[in-house]
Amino acid sequence: MALPKVGSIGEYIREQRQQAKISLRQLAAAAGVSNPYLSQIERGLRKPSAEILNQIAKGLRISSQALYVQAGLIEDREPPSDVITAIRADAHLTERQRQVLIDIYESFRKEQPAEGEQTSQDARPRSGSEQDDEPLPEEFLAALEPYAATSRNGNVTPETKEG
Repeated sequence: MALPKVGSIGEYIREQRQQAKISLRQLAAAAGVSNPYLSQIERGLRKPSAEILNQIAKGLRISSQALYVQAGLIEDREPPSDVITAIRADAHLTERQRQVLIDIYESFRKEQPAEGEQTSQDARPRSGSEQDDEPLPEEFLAALEPYAATSRNGNVTPETKEG
């Protein structure tokens, strides 16, 4: 009987940590695990539990589902869309920016009617004069706060910084 490949989850965690520019010690502190234990996970010597993966995901500010899939705890049922793939591949975004964009994109997809139910009126692009006055959900406003200023009606507007 072959042992499960433990190294791939460790390699993935190390990649995510390096992309987020977080040291091993910083991630261990954020995840609430010891430095040696996290190091052993990254080197493929230990297989973390789902609870530890969840803590590591929070420390990295990434989806715990991504770690579960990588660890083989769950199956990735729906392949990522081209939009999500493009967001994840963009080297100019921080990990937090990627996750916020993915969360927003997925929330918009969930709001849309099932495929085939879209009417021609829904499919037409809006004219420039129409405004969407529906405010963003609170969790998105909070996540976008460092990057944007919110107007009184809840719409997000770009922040201008002069330097």
